Amino acid sequence: MPDPRGFLTVARAPSAERDPRQRVADHREVFTLLPWDDVREQARRCMGCGIPFCHHGCPLGNLIPEWNDLVRAGRWREAIDRLHATNNFPEFTGYTCPAPCEPACVLEINDDPVMIKQVELAIIERAFEEGWVQPRPPESRTGKKVAVVGSGPAGLAAAAQLNYAGHHVVVYERDEAVGGLLRFGIPDFKLEKRFVERRVAILAEEGVELRCGVDVGVDLPVDGLRNEHDAVVLALGARLHRPLDVPGADLAGVHRAMEYLYQRNRAVAREEGRFAPEPEVAITAADKDVVVVGGGDTAADCIASAHREGARSVVQMDRYPQPTGTRPREVTDWPRVPKRLPSTYALDEGGTRTWSEGVQALSGDGGHVTAVHACRVSGPPDFDPVPGTETTRPADLVLVAIGFLHVEPMPLLDELAVGRDDQGNVDAPRFATAVPGVFAAGDARRGQSLVVTAIDEGRRCATAVDTWLRSADA
Repeated sequence: MPDPRGFLTVARAPSAERDPRQRVADHREVFTLLPWDDVREQARRCMGCGIPFCHHGCPLGNLIPEWNDLVRAGRWREAIDRLHATNNFPEFTGYTCPAPCEPACVLEINDDPVMIKQVELAIIERAFEEGWVQPRPPESRTGKKVAVVGSGPAGLAAAAQLNYAGHHVVVYERDEAVGGLLRFGIPDFKLEKRFVERRVAILAEEGVELRCGVDVGVDLPVDGLRNEHDAVVLALGARLHRPLDVPGADLAGVHRAMEYLYQRNRAVAREEGRFAPEPEVAITAADKDVVVVGGGDTAADCIASAHREGARSVVQMDRYPQPTGTRPREVTDWPRVPKRLPSTYALDEGGTRTWSEGVQALSGDGGHVTAVHACRVSGPPDFDPVPGTETTRPADLVLVAIGFLHVEPMPLLDELAVGRDDQGNVDAPRFATAVPGVFAAGDARRGQSLVVTAIDEGRRCATAVDTWLRSADA
């Protein structure tokens, strides 16, 4: 039973993170772990609510009050079992998830919420330290073979679950290493790649086959894919950027956020000897005036990456108005998740952020961007320009981080002839497309979302595939 007075006697601890002045000099993890005993104290704050709204906030439906209480009691070995029951990769969510469970915590109504994310991260890291996370290959095989195209969190979760069900799973990844956005889109200082490699090694030991550098539909014909596998899961992500539709957006020096982050992640991997040397990176923020357009997590990652490159200045432009408070309960109605907060880990490291400001045009010299022309805008949904508020900012590099539209066009989708929904995503309402044996999961199916949502998508898609395969056998 949870401690009925824990939340009255234990205050929420400050976030465990490295000093911003030190961490900008390297690419190591920004966030750190609390000591085990401190985590146990934090877990005491969980009230074990009869109706746990943290479940409402978590897309995976994690059994949060259960593992909180197990940690409180020092039963770490049981805690990891409860955590793994709903989440294949707690280390990924523990480091990267914005923790929508915490604003949904009942304590958030009038106090600090439980440190759910920190407890989750402590459980999985303690489990790895103690050697409790071991490969679990299936006891028998069904003889069925499934292709998972894409190795992001949705693809890896689907692969893991289908492998546990006894099917032989082959993951196809067009890039040079497994992980999708976990590896190439999220910087090392938010998710060190040793955590990705650690989990991928376990999947391989469990029997999941990983084939990198294979662009299905280009390197591997679709007919060959279908002939070799009984089912196909499309976990392709949603990497088609929303364009910045203003004059001058085609100037040199204006880049999509993921184009920049992919290059930075590859450059860091080369510096650490994980990737083979390649020519000099084409996009760099070093000694430049950088403007980042957008207000979300991807924008923050661009800002922090620019700091580490030694940018001359960094300005973030957010067209949304500044929230009225500094805490989740002050900027949204409980238990809804706040969309934006006044600061981020990246802005703690430096740079400035403007609110209610929209880009009107970009100008340049010799075909290269030199300035961003902006003005104040009205609130959502129209964001109309406010006359007389025009301003110009110097910019040698403009990074556009205003979201994604849907899955990218690719030969694979054309040859499979899977349908698209009204948003341009793969049409698969219950994970199955109109093409027999072809399924979709993650951002490719539902549009851009969180890592935690992608893992949930992969797990549920795996259930649909497994059901279909077994019914086809009946």
